[in-house]
Amino acid sequence: MAVAAAALPAAAFGACPVELAVYGDSQSGAEIDFTPTGTSATVTNTLRMILDNNVVLNGIVMWNEGVSRPNGALMHKCPEGDVTGEELAACTLWNGVIYTSDDKGTVGLLPAEGVEAPKTLILPDLGPALRQSRAYGGSGFSKVPSDVFAMKGCQE
Repeated sequence: MAVAAAALPAAAFGACPVELAVYGDSQSGAEIDFTPTGTSATVTNTLRMILDNNVVLNGIVMWNEGVSRPNGALMHKCPEGDVTGEELAACTLWNGVIYTSDDKGTVGLLPAEGVEAPKTLILPDLGPALRQSRAYGGSGFSKVPSDVFAMKGCQE
């Protein structure tokens, strides 16, 4: 059924909730797939970024307090179990606020789950951060994505 969904015009994605949305970067072919988070007191969104050479970054989004913003983090090969802040920082390749844009160019913030998926995601400075990461080059990924990802489908 996913093949049929890919053939639908972009307007057909209107009913897709953010936790099932799939986004793509035209520059590198990288993809962002959201997945349902489940029950978490702090994580509002769960995602993964798939880069070339089968490099997968795991991501989470947590809304901070005060000036409320969706702070995203993309991590690569983090240790399992109890992790120190230092260990987490070492495996985090990008973190920042995730912005969205609609068809009219109106910029907003990534919504929590259960809300219609935005048309475009903007991850500021993603490309430069990933290019400087330990996962770039060698046996890692070789194509650096841009900071802008367009919705390309909805998972079932």
